[in-house]
Amino acid sequence: MTGTDTARPESPERGTLDKAAGENFPVAPFFLPRAWRDDLMAVYGFARLVDDIGDGDLAPGGADARLLGVSPAAAEDRLVLLDAFEADLHRVFDATPRHPLLRRLQPTVRRRSLTPDPFLGLIAANRQDQLVKRYESYDDLLAYCELSANPVGRLVLAVTGTSTPERIRLSDSICTALQIVEHLQDAAEDLGRDRIYLPAEDMKRFQVQEADLATKTAGASVRALVAYEAQRARELLNEGAPLVGSVHGRLKLLLAGFVAGGRAAIRAIAAAEYDVLPGPPKPGRVQLLREVGVTLRGEG
Repeated sequence: MTGTDTARPESPERGTLDKAAGENFPVAPFFLPRAWRDDLMAVYGFARLVDDIGDGDLAPGGADARLLGVSPAAAEDRLVLLDAFEADLHRVFDATPRHPLLRRLQPTVRRRSLTPDPFLGLIAANRQDQLVKRYESYDDLLAYCELSANPVGRLVLAVTGTSTPERIRLSDSICTALQIVEHLQDAAEDLGRDRIYLPAEDMKRFQVQEADLATKTAGASVRALVAYEAQRARELLNEGAPLVGSVHGRLKLLLAGFVAGGRAAIRAIAAAEYDVLPGPPKPGRVQLLREVGVTLRGEG
């Protein structure tokens, strides 16, 4: 770089894809075939962008809204943005989409014969986030995860050509578990968005009030509640873990990474004594690799 060079502004596409490094599990690791990596990153780009729209985390400047054809006056309305994003998703299947992340997705959709349903599920989950701020029961939360998490696993199976009804069932257990773990890690951040994903019936059982989630450190009741939900997630991961043994080669390692990421995150939460309020407990690389080994051996 010379003294006359100036930094170029980061594109919305690049900024979105760069968030893959912060996930609990590997999105498209180096050991996969290049074609799989490209297609998985295209799917990730869609999933990350729709979440950023739903969470109000788009890059400043309004570039994404402009790309989707949303006027500056409506650029802060998440439901309007989600409607525009859904319209652009339909162009992936029958025209030319406007947003570069959806243009990147189009070859993947055609190559892998993907259907609109899982993508529409992810959009529906983010619409629900604008309208539903609390969940009364665990079953209500599972229904949300059916939209917000399970489509991702189904897309991974579709991209790798390994979908079967039984694998989809196992994948759904893993993805729901990962979503619950993420909700536990992000409890304080979600509360800042006026969202609580801890079921109200469980909060009542453990005598946890919403005000208890707004403190800097968790009391005994909150910790007991988090431990209870973490155990539920652990059981779901164990139910879904046979998915790893149902495939071979590099896909087996990828799926083991998903399960291991969830297990390592749960161990990190436990190591923090279930106090998730100061910030998300995150596993270290050594812990993650250890969990990968355990998962590949069919233990845990």
